Amino acid sequence: MSYKGNFKVWRGDADGGDLEDYVVEVNEGEVILDIIHRLQATQAPDLAVRWNCKAGKCGSCSAEINGMPRLMCMTRMSVFSESETITVTPLRTFPVIRDLVTDVSFNYEKAREIPSFAPPKNLGLGEYRMKQQDVERSQEFRKCIECFLCQNTCHVIRDHEENKENFAGPRYLMRIAELEMHPLDEADRERAAQEEHGLGYCNITKCCTEVCPEHIKITDNALIPMKERVVDRKYDPVVWLGNKLFRRSGSRH
Repeated sequence: MSYKGNFKVWRGDADGGDLEDYVVEVNEGEVILDIIHRLQATQAPDLAVRWNCKAGKCGSCSAEINGMPRLMCMTRMSVFSESETITVTPLRTFPVIRDLVTDVSFNYEKAREIPSFAPPKNLGLGEYRMKQQDVERSQEFRKCIECFLCQNTCHVIRDHEENKENFAGPRYLMRIAELEMHPLDEADRERAAQEEHGLGYCNITKCCTEVCPEHIKITDNALIPMKERVVDRKYDPVVWLGNKLFRRSGSRH
C-alpha cells in the first residue's frame, strides 16, 4: 500500500535557505530516511543528508522532524497521517553546512576537553578489578551512539549561543558522570564538572532524556546524582570536614 505524502524539506547553506515543498511516494513500513533517499533519487539529487547504518546505531541521520529532534532512520512514516505535511529540518543548535547536514564539531571539541580514565598509577596488570554493581551503574551510559540529539535539544546551548564555551552539554556531562562512577578513576571529576564543564547550567528539565533514541536516563541517572554529589562536597559540613581531615580531593559515593 502506498500514497503520495506531502513534505517540507529545508534547503540551503550557511548563508541561508528555506523550506521547499515536495510530494513523495510513501510505501508501507518506510521511515523518514527512506523518503529522503527517494527524494534524492527522483527530484533532488543535490540534497545533502548525512547517514550511515540506517539501523539506529550510528547516530548520523539526526534531524528535526516536525520540530522534534529524531533519527530519520528510526522515525516511521506510520506515526503520521497520510494527509499530514511532514517538515524535515537540520539540527537547530549547530551551524548548517548544507541542507540537512550540520557542523557538529562543537561536540568533538567538548569531548577532547574531558580527561580520559585515570586509574591509580601503582596498579599492575590484572589488578583492574571492580564489582558487578559498579559495572552496572555506568553500563547504561555506554549505549550512547553520539547522535547529539540531547545536545541539540538542550536549551542551555540551543537558545544561548554564548553558553557553548562554558557548557559541555548533557552528552559529555554524562561521560564525566560515567568516569566519576568508576571506582578506579582518580581524576577530580566533580570539581571539573562544576567549574570547567558547566554542570551548574543544567536545570534538569529532562529534555535531553526525552529525545534519546537509546532511552538512556541521562538526567535521572547521570546529571542529578552528580549534581547531588557536587552539592554534598561543597556544602555538607561533615563531608567538608572529612575532606579536610583526610586530605581527600573529593568524596566518593
